[in-house]
Amino acid sequence: MKHLSRFAPLWRGITLFCGLIALWWLVTLLPVPAFLLPSPAAVAQALWTSKSWLGYHSLITFTEILSGMMIGVALGCLLALGMTFSSRLQRWMMPLVLTSQAIPVFALAPLLVLWFGFGMSAKVAMAVLVIFFPVTSAFYDGLRRVSPGYLDLARTLGASHGSQLRHVRLLAALPALGSGLRMAAAVAPIGAIIGEWVGSAEGLGYVMLNANARMQSDICFAALFILVLMTLALWLAVDALLRRLIDWAPESSS
Repeated sequence: MKHLSRFAPLWRGITLFCGLIALWWLVTLLPVPAFLLPSPAAVAQALWTSKSWLGYHSLITFTEILSGMMIGVALGCLLALGMTFSSRLQRWMMPLVLTSQAIPVFALAPLLVLWFGFGMSAKVAMAVLVIFFPVTSAFYDGLRRVSPGYLDLARTLGASHGSQLRHVRLLAALPALGSGLRMAAAVAPIGAIIGEWVGSAEGLGYVMLNANARMQSDICFAALFILVLMTLALWLAVDALLRRLIDWAPESSS
């Protein structure tokens, strides 16, 4: 039974996906113009006939997402560590981190394109901005909520500050960091796509914008479908990695 329960989320996801496709197909049976809502068959055909072209642009977007996620996670973890050990840095940087989230991402996108150009750098920078806050906030919260008893025990055993960080603080903060990484994996494509919408000649965002201007809704839906699959694959990969790394952390079962 336990073996079967491991696949329950997968079966639920497949059932939900098939149900949404069936509902989509039923809606297209109504007198809805194809340029407003293409049928699943039309989108599947667009995926097949334009697979090479869509594959190229998908690779561009996926590269931007991965690059932004790696840089954003690294910067977020470094800042969270710095704020944990320096109250002065925390007082100066935390308002800046919060302010960065108060500014709409769409407002920053044109500036980043102006500063970094129409290449990949602006899209990576957008992804970093989107990822940076959840990782920093989650990891910092996890680091400062370490049980004082664990730290007292480590000091009693003569552990140095570095040993306390490696063996106590980091391990205790990993579940919180895992939550931030899962959120980052889910929102990482947002930054890259917004950057491609503002200014780009490559990527799935460019494909959707160009197809929308030409009223090629089947291509637009095909690019959106690839983006959804890409996001799900990234989230599942991060989740699987975290489950392997933090297998000691208790999880509540429903």
